[in-house]
Amino acid sequence: MYNDNVNDPKIKKWLGQVVGKESEDLSRHDKWLCMMYPRLKLLHKLLSDDGAIFISCDDNEQANLKLICDEIWGGGNFINNIIWQKKYSPQNDAKYFSDMHDFIVCYSKSKPQWKRNLAKRTEEQNSRYKNLDNDPRGVWKSSDLSVKTYSKAYDYPITTPSGKVINPPQGRCWRTSKENLEKLISENRIYFGKNGDNVPSIKRFLTEVQAGTVPVTLWLRDEVGDNQEARQILKKIFSDKEFPFDTPKPSRLIEKILQIATNQNDIILDSYAGSGTTAQAVLNINKEDNGNRKFICIEMEDYANDVTAERVKRVIKGYGTTEGTGGSFDFYELGQPMFLEDGNLNELVGVDKIRQYVYYTETKQSYKLGVISDELENTHNSSFITHKSYLGTHNDTAYYLHYEQDEVTTLDHAFLATMKTKAEQYVIYADNCLLTKDFMTKHNIIFKKIPRDITRF
Repeated sequence: MYNDNVNDPKIKKWLGQVVGKESEDLSRHDKWLCMMYPRLKLLHKLLSDDGAIFISCDDNEQANLKLICDEIWGGGNFINNIIWQKKYSPQNDAKYFSDMHDFIVCYSKSKPQWKRNLAKRTEEQNSRYKNLDNDPRGVWKSSDLSVKTYSKAYDYPITTPSGKVINPPQGRCWRTSKENLEKLISENRIYFGKNGDNVPSIKRFLTEVQAGTVPVTLWLRDEVGDNQEARQILKKIFSDKEFPFDTPKPSRLIEKILQIATNQNDIILDSYAGSGTTAQAVLNINKEDNGNRKFICIEMEDYANDVTAERVKRVIKGYGTTEGTGGSFDFYELGQPMFLEDGNLNELVGVDKIRQYVYYTETKQSYKLGVISDELENTHNSSFITHKSYLGTHNDTAYYLHYEQDEVTTLDHAFLATMKTKAEQYVIYADNCLLTKDFMTKHNIIFKKIPRDITRF
């Protein structure tokens, strides 16, 4: 997927904006832009309409990433730029500033359709709620009774249980009317302090607040972990081997993203799986909320099996004193590319793979291997005529791949005579076509030439 052609119009546009046409820094950014642009375009295509993407990036390319994403996702679908504290200790040998954070850029496919969840309440947040007066309704937190927006009707003196008279601060007023205040006092929702002579405040009960908190854009290491925590987790999982990662991400960081952005049956794609942190985070959060999220993790480096997949195995089964999450996954190795560098079909992949690819790109449905009859596909009658070019029927359109690896194929009347399927429309792939346009229009036949018209997915 890597494209080192800096003459691509889209990439030239970004190179011009980001580093300037005459800049000496061009070589430092062009390869990154050439690599990221097509990948992000593909990820945008794969993302569901109500989905979101979270991209981790450091200071070196964060500004460039924002420009690319504005082009691909649209600036109106930008959600936020999150700052994540990735380190605890500053680097004393830093020449200018000690780099302590990374960025996580978030975009939605369609901002009106994306619905984020509330962030999970932390123990520290809940610890702020106390029960100073043994209220049977449980723990509560006091909240300021005064507000900045002034109203003369809400500016009145309050007499505390001890007899002390208190007025709102200068330029402010109380947030409720005098009549409603009496009601709140009768319901024991106003707190005057242990001795009944403090400035009054409203009691906010933990049981009445929403289940989570609105997500913020600053994520500190105490809440989501840092690189050091991530390395320690890897050491526990791989106590018997070394691992090639200097700055892995902690699973708590990914779990926070999943909690905010996913629901129980969603599919999560990590196109740069690395050590497998995303897979572990999905397994962890599924165990916590009994969810059924699925993950797809892609890793091109040679440690994909020994580290990435092995980590997932150990997390599922358990490691050290850590209980396993349960679950399962499948591991696949990348096969031959479907297309060669010149854009032509790679026939070395085999006819079955080609048939699967064509049918899926046309219908977005899985191709059923072994379908060889276009007459009685769902029967067990052994007397029917087989047709090796038939792929299947979807939405009343029949699909055929008239393909031979060692010879040129032709769509003509002789081929049509072998077809038995009755459908409203026919899509037929072949090397050549001898049918007239009028004939194909009359009989709802669409011809697609091999291999140029096989649409890249």
